[in-house]
Amino acid sequence: MCRRLAHAGGLALLVPLAARAAPAASAASWFVAGKTGSLSVPMQIVLLLTALTLLPAAVVSVTPFLRISIVLHFLRQALGTQTAPSNQVLVGLALFLSLLSIEPMASQIYDQAWTPMENGQMTLPQAAQEAAKPLRRFWLRFAREKDIALLLEVSHSPAPRTPADVDLKVLIPAYILSELKASFQIGAVLYLPFLVIDLVVASVTLSVGMIQLPPVMISAPFKILLFVLVDGWNLVIGSLMKSFA
Repeated sequence: MCRRLAHAGGLALLVPLAARAAPAASAASWFVAGKTGSLSVPMQIVLLLTALTLLPAAVVSVTPFLRISIVLHFLRQALGTQTAPSNQVLVGLALFLSLLSIEPMASQIYDQAWTPMENGQMTLPQAAQEAAKPLRRFWLRFAREKDIALLLEVSHSPAPRTPADVDLKVLIPAYILSELKASFQIGAVLYLPFLVIDLVVASVTLSVGMIQLPPVMISAPFKILLFVLVDGWNLVIGSLMKSFA
């Protein structure tokens, strides 16, 4: 799985750059002699090492990691547990859930683009086009038309005739904006039941004259108890993963 993700991510991120960066005269040195389109071992190492520097930014912004991490942050704030779970735990959970959700797409890119290119059945530009297809379908599923229209207006780009004609320079930021809106909406819904508990506890403590005792100290155990009783982690994570199904 890790090998597929690394190769698929490297192809999706680096193939367009590699195809434009080198002149046509030196492009032949990238490939193994006698196997058109087959990358040499040094070139594969360069691609994978470069992918290591670009993949973190891509994982954070253009995968389900964006929505999952923000929702988990809102959940921790709503519970009022400050640093429990820690940032490392939340980031790790969001990362592995993201890998789980994009694994079918990464396998598709690996099978349809990387493997044919590695076997010499496909050139680098052709592999890049094949790798972009599942990515484009994924981003189009969650990018709102309103956000796409905004980015088209900002970039002064002509309106596409079909969704498949949307340029990636417009589609990717539109996807990020849409995910930010969705994650904040989910976070607001998560806050509501815990806000009710905070209001009730604050009203009770003020009515009995417990002014010096912060209501948060009293409401925190009740919020955690409610979250445990309803099996909150299962509900939140299950709903998040189903939203990407």
